[in-house]
Amino acid sequence: MKQIKLSNFLAHRSSKVMTSILVDLLTPAEIIDLNQRIEIVQKLCSGVPQREIARELGVSISRVTRGSKALQNSSGGFAKIGLRKL
Repeated sequence: MKQIKLSNFLAHRSSKVMTSILVDLLTPAEIIDLNQRIEIVQKLCSGVPQREIARELGVSISRVTRGSKALQNSSGGFAKIGLRKL
């Protein structure tokens, strides 16, 4: 996978600026998908079982499992910001 050049974007830590950048970069469908993935990760971090998350959000178990695996990756982005699955 090619390295994504985010350094210029990440220099702006304001949530307003980051939201504006994401709105510019992503389609409405991608924004909905991103919000759903964030919600999955938040629920996993709160200890909600994967099947319950899938049922509540109306998504496949594989989508939830992907979020769970990302949280378990000790060298991934979630680990670097201190997020982990309970």
